[in-house]
Amino acid sequence: MDGNALAKRVRMDVKKQAARLDAPPGLAVIIVGHNPASEVYVAHKEKDCARCGIVSHTYRLGEEAGQEKLPALIHRLNNQPDIHGILVQLPLPGGYGAEAVLQAIAPEKDVDAFHTVTAGKFYLNKGPTFLPCTPAGVMELLDAYAIDPRGKHAVVVGHSNIVGKPMAMMLLQRDATVTICHIHTADLAMHTRMADILVCAVGKAGLITAGMVKPGAVVIDVGINRDGNKICGDVDFDAVGKIASHITPVPGGVGPMTRAMLMKNTLEAAKNIATR
Repeated sequence: MDGNALAKRVRMDVKKQAARLDAPPGLAVIIVGHNPASEVYVAHKEKDCARCGIVSHTYRLGEEAGQEKLPALIHRLNNQPDIHGILVQLPLPGGYGAEAVLQAIAPEKDVDAFHTVTAGKFYLNKGPTFLPCTPAGVMELLDAYAIDPRGKHAVVVGHSNIVGKPMAMMLLQRDATVTICHIHTADLAMHTRMADILVCAVGKAGLITAGMVKPGAVVIDVGINRDGNKICGDVDFDAVGKIASHITPVPGGVGPMTRAMLMKNTLEAAKNIATR
């Protein structure tokens, strides 16, 4: 399943719609401290914004100064009319209360979909609201490959608030029967072998082997791990790819779609604010 190609199509659509607005959408990204991985992610987001006609604003705060300046910066961006989406790059340095920081972002600009108001609307299906970017990207991939979750048994490995839980809810809202597995699940393979759609979002290289997958299953690998100089997912791609009907590579699968959904959410935020 080619996430790069689909993400390109999503970006092209965002660019066309953004060009019709009176003013371009604006995305503010806040990064605190000096995390090399975060810097890479932010650089990718800046490139995506340029491709989509979205104005990217990056704010870098020193680790110590950020404790004092971060709340004030978020408050200012909440009230800045040319900023339509705000995200704080995670993880934050130690000592920061990430939850309090994320809740400070105005829900109408919460394009990462972490605010409790956003999550509440999503889980209760009381939209319109922003969808969490990674699970939304997975659903776009399923749709692009004509994979209908209705009536399927979906197994989600991982129960984080960022991926696992919203992924399970999106599949449930599309009429799949959903099983959620996690670190305390006994006999993980018993559950994964029953999956028509298997989504793994744990962050453990090689966790899912061929013997844990039903032949013909759709396998979505959300994990990102480093194996020496190589980036890999949670799934043994070579072995599982021989028996799965569809499988996402790492890199080039879910990752590009996550960023594409961020662009889509930013566009929607700009459109919503413009119609007030």
